[in-house]
Amino acid sequence: MSAQPVAPPDAWADTPALAPAWRRFASRIATMCLVELRKLRHDPTELYVRALQPALWLLIFGVTFSRVHAIPTGNVPYLDFLAPGIMAQSALFIAIFYGIQIIWERDAGILTKLLSTPTPRVALVAGKAFAAGVRATSQVVVVLVLSAALGVHLRWNPLGLLGVVAVVVLGSAFFATLSVTIAGLVRSRDRLMGIGQAITMPLFFASNALYPVDIMPAWLRAISHVNPLSYEVDALRALLLGTPGNLAVDAVALVVAAAAGIGAAAALLDRLAR
Repeated sequence: MSAQPVAPPDAWADTPALAPAWRRFASRIATMCLVELRKLRHDPTELYVRALQPALWLLIFGVTFSRVHAIPTGNVPYLDFLAPGIMAQSALFIAIFYGIQIIWERDAGILTKLLSTPTPRVALVAGKAFAAGVRATSQVVVVLVLSAALGVHLRWNPLGLLGVVAVVVLGSAFFATLSVTIAGLVRSRDRLMGIGQAITMPLFFASNALYPVDIMPAWLRAISHVNPLSYEVDALRALLLGTPGNLAVDAVALVVAAAAGIGAAAALLDRLAR
């Protein structure tokens, strides 16, 4: 009898069962990010409109308070101190209303079609979340350009700037999933708008974006310590200004927050589609 043919190595290529899932996961994220880039390319007016908010904060609030010297920031000029906070704030304002787009996709029947595919819910939400991060990176460019024009002393290290983009993407991913989670609970565009507007400013003012944590009252300091925006701003200041900080702690906090947000939003995605 002839010997049985030995199976070629390709027969074992699918041994790691998780490999296809990870490929689908990465593919979904990349696809959603590509969609966002195409939207920005076809409608660049949104970039111009979004640029107004950080411009107003830096040109009016930042310049004025720099002259008043009312907020102690140590050896760092207040405008320098403020620029990373405005970068994080601008990204927050974009991401926190991202759930409205999910509701629009539900009303248009797009969400139902997406859920009928074999793509895991977590991958769908992660793709949407990081797509919001890609959109928010436009604010990084705006704030960097404005800061350079205003004479803010930033560190223009290429690796540091890549870190800035990563931090903004992670922070935006969390706030986008927070918005999607709220959308899954309220299932209404109007309610989501109201809740988003109600929590945006408390998130902003209960962070270290405008002033150091040391001058906050104890109760506000406690809130700041569990506010992901504070960790985002800390990381941005360390990367852009070289201020003392703990990038590892900030990165872990943002990754954990983004992962928790993706999990919560994915759990509510089917409820939103009904």
